[in-house]
Amino acid sequence: MISVLIVDDQALVRTGLQMLCDSAADIEVAAEADSGEPAVRLARDLSPDVVLMDLHMPGMDGIEATAGITASAPAARIVVLTTFDDDDHLYPALQAGACGFLAKHAAPDRILAAIRAAANNERPFSPEVLARLVGRAVAHSTAPERTPLTPRERAYSIPTGGPPRA
Repeated sequence: MISVLIVDDQALVRTGLQMLCDSAADIEVAAEADSGEPAVRLARDLSPDVVLMDLHMPGMDGIEATAGITASAPAARIVVLTTFDDDDHLYPALQAGACGFLAKHAAPDRILAAIRAAANNERPFSPEVLARLVGRAVAHSTAPERTPLTPRERAYSIPTGGPPRA
């Protein structure tokens, strides 16, 4: 059973996520929190498998709470579930320790899949966020320079057509 901590300042969102989790036989809600301070305390005390984290909350926001949970309950996998699906929120959340990032408009089955993926040590991202991450990585990377093979290395290399024949 995957235990989940739901963190969101909106009661309606928490209730909806609770109902969604209740619809899955393999997921149970361990607790809910309406801001970062109780979320950090609950994560430390309950050790949930997954935390669904909103970012904009009164008091301690989701970025600070993510960092606090990462420090006090490092086994918890934090998936950000937010209205603000932009890089200004994405990168700070990842730097704070989030393992995934989805927009609140994600389909219910995608949210359940993200919970399961996070519990399996995977990194669930919405397709739009993943495309931005890959695009940024490609834009900021350089391909390693290939060093030509020495004559000796060429003599012992396997041809691209398959293994050498006997």
